[in-house]
Amino acid sequence: MEAVLQYTANGLMVGGVYALIALGIVLVYKSTSVFNFAIGQMMMFGAFFFWMSMEQFGLPVWISLVVSLVGSIALGLLIERFTLRPLIGQPLLSAVLVTLALVYFLNGVAMGIWGAYQHRLPEFLPGAPVSIGGIVFSHDLLWSFFLAMALFVLLFLFYQRTRMGLAMRATAESHQVAQARGINVRTIFSMSWALCGVVAAVGGMLLGYRLGVSQFLALIGLKAFPAVLFGGLDSIGGALIGGLTVGVLENLAGGLVATWMMEITPYIILLVVLIIRPEGLFGLKRIERI
Repeated sequence: MEAVLQYTANGLMVGGVYALIALGIVLVYKSTSVFNFAIGQMMMFGAFFFWMSMEQFGLPVWISLVVSLVGSIALGLLIERFTLRPLIGQPLLSAVLVTLALVYFLNGVAMGIWGAYQHRLPEFLPGAPVSIGGIVFSHDLLWSFFLAMALFVLLFLFYQRTRMGLAMRATAESHQVAQARGINVRTIFSMSWALCGVVAAVGGMLLGYRLGVSQFLALIGLKAFPAVLFGGLDSIGGALIGGLTVGVLENLAGGLVATWMMEITPYIILLVVLIIRPEGLFGLKRIERI
């Protein structure tokens, strides 16, 4: 029983980061109706920006954090401006294929700049393992969970309470209605991708701190796909539930069944969700006239 609780606790900690990455996908999808397949690559770039600032340029951790955030925001804005904005008015499939092409393009750029080696980040998060009732929480998992959840809450409040957040919600309902009410839809698109860049940078730094910085991080980012589809593509709360669920189930499967099950459990969840409830647990069913 203690082992089950330990695996569950570890899964919740990791799932918090999955939930944050899933939120980045949801924010872009709600505003633009585009599924961002390149979220893992954006996360990888954010981690590399952070590592390069600290290790190659010797900058302090907080300045490196700013560099990573600014670089990732710029990457998100460049993607929106030069690859997706020209496709406004084109079939949605075109935008989806562009994000798929970006996966391979960004992988190639990362390989050319940083190579295929794994780079370790220095220890910059203070603390020691914490034991509660026999369950041990490593300090890196605790930091990852609480930082991810803090940013998740901040973005949720931004989306629900601010003027820009309300404009993003209006755009999510209908681009035409939003434009009719004076909302600059293109600005909303840019803001969505900028926020996705923030999420990707933080997620990349947190996972890179634990796992090392390499192209492998982009594969870890794929685990956000089952999380976001489990909760629903247009549900912020669903991203949270989905991320935590994927984290818990993969850790239970890896700990109680076999280690290799950790790698396939998220995608088993993905297949089951797509077969049983394609719109996700909290997603909206859409009926369209054809």
